Amino acid sequence: MARFSGVAKSRRHVAAGFLQRPYPMTSKLLGLLLLMTGALATAPAGAQSVKLPPGALRWSATRPLTVTDFKGRPKTSEGHAALTSANINTGATCRSNVFAGTAQASFDPAASWVREPGTMTPALLRHEQLHFDIAEVHARRLRQQLASIHTTCSQLGTTFDRVSQAAYAAWQQAEDAYDRDTNHGLQHERQAQWEAQVHQQLFDLAAFAEKDA
Repeated sequence: MARFSGVAKSRRHVAAGFLQRPYPMTSKLLGLLLLMTGALATAPAGAQSVKLPPGALRWSATRPLTVTDFKGRPKTSEGHAALTSANINTGATCRSNVFAGTAQASFDPAASWVREPGTMTPALLRHEQLHFDIAEVHARRLRQQLASIHTTCSQLGTTFDRVSQAAYAAWQQAEDAYDRDTNHGLQHERQAQWEAQVHQQLFDLAAFAEKDA
């Protein structure tokens, strides 16, 4: 089962309601959340960081997920092995009427869980890590797209929302395809192919990685 939220337009970070889609009971569980800043904030030069929700973990190439990061608990009715709640947080600034936007991938420990942490296999952890990696790929692609927007804030119109919504849709499709193609990690050959593909995408988009990620 996958959970997705819509894009919310607000002056502060908000999340919309979840759309639930069932998967077979043998599958893993993936939670996705997009937090958007719809209003443009005035900020000094270089103020391109995004404030993450409390307790969230930024994506890092040197700090992969561990079983202890999954701090949530599944409902008794859930029949899945694990859930990863990966987020793409977006923000925008205006300085001297010039637009600048950014995006950041993060992991929500409180909303992520493993049914039996003591028996979590390396294969399952790799599968969940790649969900987070896919979020980072699409955060980098969104940074790339936002960097190409050269306009004044007064002329921006709906461009920021339109670009962000398209990026979110592409991310959602990629996560769906990943679970579908790998049967939620149970098809080991396809899992290995996806790992190689996503790692190559991260390498190709290295220019749009956060400097300290």
